[in-house]
Amino acid sequence: MTAPTVEISGVGKTYGAKRAVEDLSLVVNPGECLALVGHNGAGKTTLMKLMLGLIRPTSGGVRVLGDDPGETAAVKDRFGIGFLPETVSFEAAMTGAEVMTFFARLKGVPVAEALALLERVELADAAAARIKTYSKGMRQRLGLAQSLLGEPRLLLLDEPTTGLDPNLRQAFYGIIRELCEGGTSVILSSHILTELEARTDRVAIMNRGRLVACDTLDALRDQAGLAVRIRLRVKQGDAAAVAERLQASADLTRVNGQHVDLACGQGDKMMVLRDIAALGSDVGDVEIVPPTFDEVYNHFCLREDRP
Repeated sequence: MTAPTVEISGVGKTYGAKRAVEDLSLVVNPGECLALVGHNGAGKTTLMKLMLGLIRPTSGGVRVLGDDPGETAAVKDRFGIGFLPETVSFEAAMTGAEVMTFFARLKGVPVAEALALLERVELADAAAARIKTYSKGMRQRLGLAQSLLGEPRLLLLDEPTTGLDPNLRQAFYGIIRELCEGGTSVILSSHILTELEARTDRVAIMNRGRLVACDTLDALRDQAGLAVRIRLRVKQGDAAAVAERLQASADLTRVNGQHVDLACGQGDKMMVLRDIAALGSDVGDVEIVPPTFDEVYNHFCLREDRP
């Protein structure tokens, strides 16, 4: 059995009377990409600081790469961790190459490896340019490059795609996929839930400092019990007749022109699809839309907020 990269057990963190994290337990395994989501102030950044050893828990325990990250003995482990904060800031007068050289020397990584990372994030042409001339997206890519120094075993990314255009976002997630395939654990915090939907192995949802749900997105959809939406395209004028034949199978949500919209539970989906298939050529096309990441997220957060 491979040891977990991160083990968090019953962790709490308070600042005076304020509870930033409460009784939180979480395990992240090698090669896993975990999406850490929650509203502002939910405790995500506090949790990352605990994993980095920047702050100590008030209660419970944190182990990263086998050690308590706040102890002196964990210094060697920090070389195996990459971190990209939400707000990236570098010395404006330095060039991209100088920034990477500086961080490479801090981490004991060959400078050639650091400069090669600039090419990987498509900044090779701007290596000699000063940071003050960089756009927000370029600074974000430079931050990503420094977080990849030394082939980290754990990568913590806080809003990593801020300022990146769609092409660069695709390239970024390609890098993340390669790292996970190589055994790196990635914890990725983002408010852009739609882009995480097909790119993470599990989702951890935080609300008011507590971990309210953690599983695969498919499993969370099942737990939430949210409706699956099905849209049928039919011949002009046939929508009402098709809707009448299916009203016993699923809830009708809309009948309009050439479309019939249905909703059903996840467990009833296959039965509804069989009834649709029985209609034969009366149905021209079928579109199935599962509950979105946003809907799943809202379900678990609103459930916790109810009195």
